[in-house]
Amino acid sequence: MLVSAKEMLTKAKAGKYAVGQFNINNLEWTKAILQTAQELQSPVILGVSEGAGKYMCGYKTVVGMVNGMLEELNITVPVALHLDHGSFEGAKDCINAGFSSIMFDGSHYPIEENIAKTTELVNACNVLGLSIEAEVGSIGGEEDGVVGAGECADPEECKAIADLGVTMLAAGIGNIHGKYPDNWAGLSFETLDAVQAKTGDMPLVLHGGTGIPADMIKKAISLGVAKINVNTECQLAFQEATRKYIEEGKDQQGKGFDPRKLLAPGAEAIKATVKEKMELFGSVGKA
Repeated sequence: MLVSAKEMLTKAKAGKYAVGQFNINNLEWTKAILQTAQELQSPVILGVSEGAGKYMCGYKTVVGMVNGMLEELNITVPVALHLDHGSFEGAKDCINAGFSSIMFDGSHYPIEENIAKTTELVNACNVLGLSIEAEVGSIGGEEDGVVGAGECADPEECKAIADLGVTMLAAGIGNIHGKYPDNWAGLSFETLDAVQAKTGDMPLVLHGGTGIPADMIKKAISLGVAKINVNTECQLAFQEATRKYIEEGKDQQGKGFDPRKLLAPGAEAIKATVKEKMELFGSVGKA
């Protein structure tokens, strides 16, 4: 059964580890992530961007697939199904479809409007027992056509949003989505420290987990980050394994063209990536 991310993240923040949010794109992705979480006894958050939700036919299809898998794969670890970078309308659609967690990204609105829209969604989520993530200071890079440079959030604005009763807060600390450029300045731990000082026990979220060095990830966790989002890294691992399979001509041997065979190396690569991340984040055995 899907759960809100609140309890898993409260435990993670108190225990100085982080829960990974791994974005899903299709059945193979979802299955690989859930099987790895179960094997490692780690809580997990399945992230769905609005673009991926559309690609998978719609949010009801996603909810149906995930609920079916939880039952048929005998998944007993805590699993949250979370809308990633949701619009106001998208967040409402996911609440109606049966997601257990949503993110409303109001970072591009003036702070007053971000506060008003976040408040409305917080009230809905509280009634339904869902968790809600808000964002202050846009995360850089490109995600579903949204491009930003990686701003640092204003700690006072973070406090204003945190005080609305959100479950978790994504604060921009110089992090970006996708691959990091060669001239990237690194994470701003000063910003993170200042945000945590203002928001106390609230679990903080690090977006753009792909390509951040392990020592920076560990330092961010020590400063209150309890949720780390990974997407690009799984995509790259899947792509590399699939390319290798085809370049080696395996798709032309026997029934190697069967999608179950063709997509298997990519799925295994996703499992390996998820395992590596869960070990780095410290969530193994925390279910």
